[in-house]
Amino acid sequence: MTISLQSAQIIINTALAKGREMGLKPLSAVVLDGGGHVQAFAREDGAAPGRFAIAHGKAYGAVMLGMAGTAQMARAEAQAYFMAAVNGVYGGQVIPVPGGVLLRNDSGAVIGAVGVTGDTSDNDAIAAMAGIEAAGLIGEI
Repeated sequence: MTISLQSAQIIINTALAKGREMGLKPLSAVVLDGGGHVQAFAREDGAAPGRFAIAHGKAYGAVMLGMAGTAQMARAEAQAYFMAAVNGVYGGQVIPVPGGVLLRNDSGAVIGAVGVTGDTSDNDAIAAMAGIEAAGLIGEI
C-alpha cells in the first residue's frame, strides 16, 4: 500500500484545521511515502519559512528508522550517541521528537510518515493524528 495524493492532502488539510481548532501557532505539515519521498506539503500563512525542513526531518526520521518521533526522542535521551550516529548517516536530516508520526498499513508495515511542526511537539503530534485518522490510516506517535 502506498499513500495517495488524495490521502496526503486529507491528512494535511485536517491536521492544519485541527491546529486552528486548538488555537495553535501556524503549522506546516508534510507527508512522505514509504521511501521517504515527499507526497505533499503545506505551510500555513504566518509559519516560518524554515518549517519545511523541520516537518520533513520529523517525518524522515520516522520512516527511515521505522520508529515514531516519541520513540526516537526516548532513544535519543537514553542513547544520544545512537541518534547522533543516525543523524550522521542521514546527513543531519533526522529530528527525533514528537510530531513525526509513522504510518502503517493493516499488516503493520511502514507505508510512510507525517511530520507536523509549528507549535509544541506534543500538539504537533495531536494535529498529525487528526489528519491520519481523517484519512482512515493508522498512525503511530
